[in-house]
Amino acid sequence: MQYRKFGRLDLEVSALGFGCMRFPVLDGDTAKINEPEAIRMVRHAIDEGVTYIDTAYNYHGGNSEKLVGKALQDGYRERVNLATKCPVWLAETHEDFDKLLNEQLERLQVDHVDMYLLHALNKKSWQAAYDLNVLDFVRRALADGRIKHAGFSFHDELSVFKEIVDAFDWDFCQIQLNYMDQEYQAGLAGLRYAAAKGMAVVIMEPLRGGRLTNNVPAEVQAIWNQAPIKRTPAEWALRWVLNQPEVKVVLSGMSAMDHVDENLRVAAEARANSLTEQELAIIDQAKEFYLNRTKVKCTGCNYCMPCPAGVAIPNLFTLYNEASIYNLAPDNVAKSYARMVEDKKGADLCLKCGKCEAACPQHLEIRRHLKELHSAMQR
Repeated sequence: MQYRKFGRLDLEVSALGFGCMRFPVLDGDTAKINEPEAIRMVRHAIDEGVTYIDTAYNYHGGNSEKLVGKALQDGYRERVNLATKCPVWLAETHEDFDKLLNEQLERLQVDHVDMYLLHALNKKSWQAAYDLNVLDFVRRALADGRIKHAGFSFHDELSVFKEIVDAFDWDFCQIQLNYMDQEYQAGLAGLRYAAAKGMAVVIMEPLRGGRLTNNVPAEVQAIWNQAPIKRTPAEWALRWVLNQPEVKVVLSGMSAMDHVDENLRVAAEARANSLTEQELAIIDQAKEFYLNRTKVKCTGCNYCMPCPAGVAIPNLFTLYNEASIYNLAPDNVAKSYARMVEDKKGADLCLKCGKCEAACPQHLEIRRHLKELHSAMQR
């Protein structure tokens, strides 16, 4: 296993972290973890050198932390850095932060966690948590030893990311990054901004939730086949992330033992700055092919919002684009769209008033795209 220094801390961690959000399940129910197999996978990863285990309060319907607590019995706890996350959206009072952390410690069967993150921060949730004096809670939990290091995970724009980074003396953060999302959310710029502050950066969604590995178009596979060294789509994606020297841990949510073994092998081999110019060019070719399948050139700036009719314009375009780009199963796309329609956010509510188009800096024909989207999503 390869190990990397964790930011400014006197700590080295495995380049691969075990993300505990996609354990094997029973009967297709994400809340029913296949416990014997999941425990076997976690312990196998640790035996092979993984030292970073990442879970959260809400993963697997609240059962991931309990499973991790079981997996880390028999001496495994002492061999890893254990990370979990505070569900800030559940806190209604300042005291709730302590209650939630104490519940998590009980679930995990530990007296402390090594890495504690404020979970899935965006502008709204950060402001709400800040107003509840969440940073006072973080300072208190650090002081009393319930957490060793403080960080946050993030889903919003770069400007919000920088604001949060600058608000506290964080030890680390967790962001989404893969070769398709170099400018999405925090992106490469955020990675480098945090690293320059001495923070360790942990990466989630290196495979974009499996979109870079499932139903790979024949054209993309042909691009990968150009390379002198043959690799799976998953290996190409992981190697691109690990090629970034600022990345300290890449998390992978693994649901089968062969996923664990492949990721262990890649993480042992893929060093920072190890990809050749030819290999980087091949990855760029794959990225460009995917981008050329984009249906709507929406940047997600949200200038079109709020819609007077409640249509979730950027979210709809994201679904529409990803369905095209990543060959998503039509039935799954239709179900996702049906949920949005049920929530009164669908394109069927468009009034054709044109307010969104007047505000769009990309000058998109939003009304036309919404009509096309609505027709396509119902097939």
